[in-house]
Amino acid sequence: MIKSFLLGTFCLAQFSFVYAKEVPNESKDHRVVSYATFQKVPKTVIIKTKKFKIRIDKQPNGKYLYQSWNANAKITAKPSMIISDGELVPDGTGGNYYIDFNNQGYSYQVWRNYLTDSPKKAPYTLTVNDENGREIVREDGQVVKN
Repeated sequence: MIKSFLLGTFCLAQFSFVYAKEVPNESKDHRVVSYATFQKVPKTVIIKTKKFKIRIDKQPNGKYLYQSWNANAKITAKPSMIISDGELVPDGTGGNYYIDFNNQGYSYQVWRNYLTDSPKKAPYTLTVNDENGREIVREDGQVVKN
């Protein structure tokens, strides 16, 4: 009985190794490749905070574009700020991430909050840090268009 159990376990382990697939890693940035398998990031998202409307678009080169307006402005108007070359940065393995933009020494981060400590937590959060790393803006945002 024990011999047949051990033989079955050994065969199962061998079949597991045979059918296991290695996922090729074609990028030097391991964060983006490993993260892409866990969570689908939208190509375009529009977020509204208390003071801003923010549109984030994925560019053909894989980077992200940040555009913002006053909260009361229309998206069809000229943006008050445009920042290119944003980077997607995963935050743990639960699906949270942020997109990091840099503009004249300031860091703009748009956080996607999948896993939170509160069910009432907004799906997105905008944070802005000055040249010294001090947080000067933190606003929760809701999706206007996804």
